[in-house]
Amino acid sequence: MQAVLKGLVLLIALEHLFILWIEMFAWTTKGLNIVKDATPSFMEQTKSMAANQGLYNGFLAVGLIWSLFITDIVWSYNVAFFFLGCVIVAGIFGALSASKSIFFKQALPAIFVAVMLFIFK
Repeated sequence: MQAVLKGLVLLIALEHLFILWIEMFAWTTKGLNIVKDATPSFMEQTKSMAANQGLYNGFLAVGLIWSLFITDIVWSYNVAFFFLGCVIVAGIFGALSASKSIFFKQALPAIFVAVMLFIFK
């Protein structure tokens, strides 16, 4: 079961690495397909802001990945819970301030994984 739990944590980390890539490196190209009703001009104007957001998503991903390499199981779960909690808070804030879909794309999967960790740790 531990391998499944680590796989779920890894999926959340990979999602945030993907978000990092979009926000930091593909904002004005692939980002246009993600941000609804955005114009190329808007994407260019918000490029540095998106890159900053991407960096934060990278920190979340690195923290989750770090938790996978910690050999002490209690410490590993605690680090994973912390970073999943950060993802959940960021996802809820994003849903309230930007788009409700952020809750379903980011917060809800992290909530699911956190609950699974809590139940099966």
